[in-house]
Amino acid sequence: MEALELRHVCQAYGKKQVLDDISLTVHAGEFVSIIGPSGAGKTTLLRLCNGMLQPASGQVWAGGTRLDGLKGRQKRQAQQQIGMIFQDFCLVEEMSCLQNVLNGALARVSFWRALSGRFPRAERQRAVEALADVGLNELAAAPVRTLSGGQKQRVAIARTLVQQASLILADEPVASLDPRTAQQVLALLRRLQQRRGLTVLMNSHNVDQARTWSDRIVGLQAGRVFFAGPPDAWDEARLAALYGRDRHEA
Repeated sequence: MEALELRHVCQAYGKKQVLDDISLTVHAGEFVSIIGPSGAGKTTLLRLCNGMLQPASGQVWAGGTRLDGLKGRQKRQAQQQIGMIFQDFCLVEEMSCLQNVLNGALARVSFWRALSGRFPRAERQRAVEALADVGLNELAAAPVRTLSGGQKQRVAIARTLVQQASLILADEPVASLDPRTAQQVLALLRRLQQRRGLTVLMNSHNVDQARTWSDRIVGLQAGRVFFAGPPDAWDEARLAALYGRDRHEA
Protein backbone atom coordinates (compact mmCIF):
# COMPACT_ATOMS: atom_id res chain seq x y z
CA MET A 1 0.00 0.00 0.00
CA GLU A 2 1.25 3.48 -0.88
CA ALA A 3 1.36 5.98 1.98
CA LEU A 4 2.50 8.75 -0.35
CA GLU A 5 2.72 9.13 -4.09
CA LEU A 6 3.86 11.98 -6.31
CA ARG A 7 2.93 11.66 -9.97
CA HIS A 8 4.83 13.78 -12.48
CA VAL A 9 5.02 16.73 -10.11
CA CYS A 10 6.53 20.02 -11.26
CA GLN A 11 7.00 23.16 -9.19
CA ALA A 12 8.58 26.51 -9.94
CA TYR A 13 9.20 29.81 -8.18
CA GLY A 14 8.85 32.45 -10.85
CA LYS A 15 11.02 31.35 -13.74
CA LYS A 16 13.12 28.99 -11.59
CA GLN A 17 12.15 25.33 -12.00
CA VAL A 18 12.54 23.70 -8.57
CA LEU A 19 11.01 20.27 -9.19
CA ASP A 20 10.91 18.79 -12.68
CA ASP A 21 8.63 15.81 -13.37
CA ILE A 22 9.07 14.11 -9.99
CA SER A 23 7.44 10.71 -9.57
CA LEU A 24 7.96 9.03 -6.22
CA THR A 25 6.19 6.35 -4.18
CA VAL A 26 6.64 5.78 -0.43
CA HIS A 27 5.13 2.55 0.84
CA ALA A 28 3.31 2.26 4.16
CA GLY A 29 5.73 1.44 6.97
CA GLU A 30 8.81 2.65 5.08
CA PHE A 31 11.50 5.00 6.36
CA VAL A 32 12.72 6.97 3.33
CA SER A 33 15.37 9.67 3.34
CA ILE A 34 15.75 12.40 0.71
CA ILE A 35 19.32 13.57 0.12
CA GLY A 36 20.95 15.90 -2.35
CA PRO A 37 22.86 19.18 -2.62
CA SER A 38 21.42 22.50 -1.47
CA GLY A 39 18.86 23.78 -3.94
CA ALA A 40 17.94 20.31 -5.17
CA GLY A 41 14.30 20.79 -4.12
CA LYS A 42 14.14 18.71 -0.94
CA THR A 43 12.19 21.18 1.22
CA THR A 44 9.81 22.07 -1.61
CA LEU A 45 9.07 18.37 -2.09
CA LEU A 46 8.21 17.94 1.59
CA ARG A 47 5.92 20.99 1.57
CA LEU A 48 4.05 19.54 -1.38
CA CYS A 49 3.61 16.27 0.49
CA ASN A 50 1.56 17.85 3.28
CA GLY A 51 -0.37 20.37 1.20
CA MET A 52 1.54 23.46 2.33
CA LEU A 53 2.27 24.04 -1.37
CA GLN A 54 0.25 23.18 -4.46
CA PRO A 55 2.14 21.71 -7.42
CA ALA A 56 2.25 23.67 -10.66
CA SER A 57 1.36 20.39 -12.34
CA GLY A 58 1.09 16.73 -11.41
CA GLN A 59 -0.62 15.00 -8.51
CA VAL A 60 0.12 14.38 -4.82
CA TRP A 61 -1.60 11.42 -3.13
CA ALA A 62 -1.44 10.69 0.60
CA GLY A 63 -3.08 7.63 2.13
CA GLY A 64 -5.16 7.03 -0.98
CA THR A 65 -6.48 10.62 -1.08
CA ARG A 66 -5.45 13.11 -3.72
CA LEU A 67 -4.12 15.98 -1.62
CA ASP A 68 -3.54 18.69 -4.21
CA GLY A 69 -6.70 20.60 -4.93
CA LEU A 70 -8.38 19.82 -1.59
CA LYS A 71 -9.69 22.81 0.33
CA GLY A 72 -11.26 23.65 3.66
CA ARG A 73 -12.43 20.84 5.90
CA GLN A 74 -11.48 18.09 3.46
CA LYS A 75 -7.92 19.36 3.29
CA ARG A 76 -7.67 19.66 7.08
CA GLN A 77 -8.94 16.09 7.49
CA ALA A 78 -6.34 14.77 5.05
CA GLN A 79 -3.56 16.76 6.72
CA GLN A 80 -4.51 15.31 10.11
CA GLN A 81 -2.91 12.06 8.95
CA ILE A 82 0.36 13.83 8.14
CA GLY A 83 2.66 14.88 10.98
CA MET A 84 5.49 17.39 10.60
CA ILE A 85 8.80 17.50 12.46
CA PHE A 86 10.86 20.62 11.84
CA GLN A 87 14.51 21.52 12.34
CA ASP A 88 13.51 24.41 14.64
CA PHE A 89 10.95 22.26 16.56
CA CYS A 90 7.99 24.68 16.13
CA LEU A 91 6.97 24.49 19.78
CA VAL A 92 5.43 27.12 22.06
CA GLU A 93 8.37 27.91 24.32
CA GLU A 94 6.37 29.22 27.30
CA MET A 95 4.00 26.24 27.36
CA SER A 96 4.77 23.03 29.21
CA CYS A 97 5.83 19.85 27.43
CA LEU A 98 2.40 18.36 28.07
CA GLN A 99 0.59 21.38 26.65
CA ASN A 100 2.72 21.31 23.52
CA VAL A 101 2.07 17.62 23.02
CA LEU A 102 -1.68 18.16 23.52
CA ASN A 103 -1.57 20.55 20.57
CA GLY A 104 -1.41 17.44 18.42
CA ALA A 105 -5.05 16.82 19.36
CA LEU A 106 -6.36 20.25 18.30
CA ALA A 107 -8.18 18.88 15.25
CA ARG A 108 -10.27 16.62 17.50
CA VAL A 109 -11.05 19.18 20.23
CA SER A 110 -13.45 22.11 20.13
CA PHE A 111 -11.98 25.60 19.89
CA TRP A 112 -13.23 26.63 23.35
CA ARG A 113 -11.88 23.51 25.05
CA ALA A 114 -8.48 24.05 23.45
CA LEU A 115 -8.46 27.77 24.28
CA SER A 116 -9.17 27.09 27.94
CA GLY A 117 -6.82 24.11 28.11
CA ARG A 118 -9.67 21.77 29.05
CA PHE A 119 -8.70 18.81 26.92
CA PRO A 120 -10.74 15.61 27.40
CA ARG A 121 -9.30 13.04 29.80
CA ALA A 122 -8.65 10.60 26.95
CA GLU A 123 -6.56 13.16 25.08
CA ARG A 124 -4.57 14.06 28.19
CA GLN A 125 -3.88 10.38 28.82
CA ARG A 126 -2.76 9.96 25.21
CA ALA A 127 -0.37 12.91 25.64
CA VAL A 128 1.05 11.50 28.89
CA GLU A 129 1.67 8.16 27.17
CA ALA A 130 3.33 9.87 24.20
CA LEU A 131 5.72 11.72 26.51
CA ALA A 132 6.56 8.41 28.17
CA ASP A 133 7.20 6.87 24.75
CA VAL A 134 9.83 9.55 24.02
CA GLY A 135 11.37 9.34 27.49
CA LEU A 136 10.12 12.66 28.87
CA ASN A 137 7.35 11.63 31.25
CA GLU A 138 9.16 13.28 34.19
CA LEU A 139 9.30 16.62 32.36
CA ALA A 140 5.60 16.90 31.48
CA ALA A 141 5.15 20.09 33.52
CA ALA A 142 8.44 21.72 32.51
CA PRO A 143 8.29 24.76 30.20
CA VAL A 144 9.71 23.91 26.79
CA ARG A 145 12.13 26.88 27.01
CA THR A 146 14.03 25.01 29.75
CA LEU A 147 14.71 21.95 27.60
CA SER A 148 17.74 21.01 25.53
CA GLY A 149 17.47 20.80 21.75
CA GLY A 150 17.24 17.02 21.82
CA GLN A 151 14.46 17.12 24.40
CA LYS A 152 12.55 19.69 22.35
CA GLN A 153 12.66 17.43 19.31
CA ARG A 154 11.36 14.56 21.44
CA VAL A 155 8.41 16.76 22.42
CA ALA A 156 7.79 17.46 18.73
CA ILE A 157 7.81 13.73 18.01
CA ALA A 158 5.39 13.10 20.87
CA ARG A 159 3.08 15.74 19.40
CA THR A 160 2.86 13.77 16.13
CA LEU A 161 2.02 10.63 18.13
CA VAL A 162 -0.91 12.43 19.78
CA GLN A 163 -1.95 13.74 16.38
CA GLN A 164 -2.21 10.04 15.41
CA ALA A 165 -0.55 10.76 12.09
CA SER A 166 0.29 7.71 10.02
CA LEU A 167 2.78 9.61 7.82
CA ILE A 168 5.53 11.74 9.34
CA LEU A 169 7.45 14.28 7.28
CA ALA A 170 10.73 15.29 8.93
CA ASP A 171 12.59 18.30 7.51
CA GLU A 172 16.22 18.12 8.67
CA PRO A 173 14.99 17.05 12.14
CA VAL A 174 18.42 16.75 13.76
CA ALA A 175 20.43 19.36 11.83
CA SER A 176 20.64 21.67 14.86
CA LEU A 177 21.68 18.92 17.30
CA ASP A 178 25.12 17.66 18.25
CA PRO A 179 26.09 14.31 16.67
CA ARG A 180 25.44 12.16 19.77
CA THR A 181 22.02 13.70 20.43
CA ALA A 182 21.15 13.49 16.73
CA GLN A 183 21.83 9.74 16.76
CA GLN A 184 19.66 9.31 19.85
CA VAL A 185 16.74 11.22 18.33
CA LEU A 186 16.95 9.33 15.04
CA ALA A 187 17.13 6.01 16.89
CA LEU A 188 14.00 7.00 18.80
CA LEU A 189 12.18 8.02 15.61
CA ARG A 190 13.15 4.76 13.90
CA ARG A 191 12.07 2.70 16.92
CA LEU A 192 8.67 4.40 17.09
CA GLN A 193 8.25 4.12 13.33
CA GLN A 194 8.82 0.38 13.42
CA ARG A 195 6.79 -0.28 16.55
CA ARG A 196 3.77 1.75 15.44
CA GLY A 197 3.96 0.94 11.74
CA LEU A 198 4.44 4.59 10.80
CA THR A 199 5.74 5.91 7.50
CA VAL A 200 8.58 8.45 7.63
CA LEU A 201 9.89 10.68 4.84
CA MET A 202 12.94 12.61 6.03
CA ASN A 203 15.05 15.30 4.39
CA SER A 204 18.69 15.02 5.36
CA HIS A 205 21.97 16.74 4.56
CA ASN A 206 23.79 13.98 6.44
CA VAL A 207 24.40 11.03 4.14
CA ASP A 208 25.73 8.79 6.89
CA GLN A 209 22.60 9.30 8.98
CA ALA A 210 20.41 8.54 5.96
CA ARG A 211 22.35 5.33 5.31
CA THR A 212 22.10 4.23 8.94
CA TRP A 213 18.39 4.73 9.56
CA SER A 214 16.61 4.45 6.21
CA ASP A 215 15.00 1.59 4.34
CA ARG A 216 15.47 3.52 1.10
CA ILE A 217 17.30 6.67 0.02
CA VAL A 218 16.16 9.00 -2.76
CA GLY A 219 18.68 11.40 -4.24
CA LEU A 220 17.49 14.68 -5.74
CA GLN A 221 19.63 16.62 -8.16
CA ALA A 222 18.49 19.84 -9.86
CA GLY A 223 14.85 19.05 -9.13
CA ARG A 224 14.88 15.52 -10.53
CA VAL A 225 15.19 12.06 -8.99
CA PHE A 226 18.83 11.13 -9.55
CA PHE A 227 18.60 7.65 -8.03
CA ALA A 228 16.47 5.76 -5.51
CA GLY A 229 17.55 2.58 -3.78
CA PRO A 230 18.49 0.86 -0.52
CA PRO A 231 21.31 2.34 1.58
CA ASP A 232 23.89 -0.20 0.42
CA ALA A 233 23.29 0.82 -3.21
CA TRP A 234 24.65 4.28 -2.44
CA ASP A 235 28.38 3.73 -2.90
CA GLU A 236 30.92 6.54 -2.90
CA ALA A 237 30.92 6.83 -6.70
CA ARG A 238 27.15 7.34 -6.81
CA LEU A 239 27.28 9.87 -3.97
CA ALA A 240 30.09 11.80 -5.68
CA ALA A 241 28.01 11.92 -8.87
CA LEU A 242 24.96 13.18 -6.94
CA TYR A 243 26.82 15.99 -5.21
CA GLY A 244 29.13 16.74 -8.09
CA ARG A 245 32.15 16.56 -5.78
CA ASP A 246 33.36 14.86 -2.62
CA ARG A 247 30.22 14.47 -0.49
CA HIS A 248 32.18 15.45 2.64
CA GLU A 249 32.59 18.90 1.12
CA ALA A 250 28.84 19.25 0.35
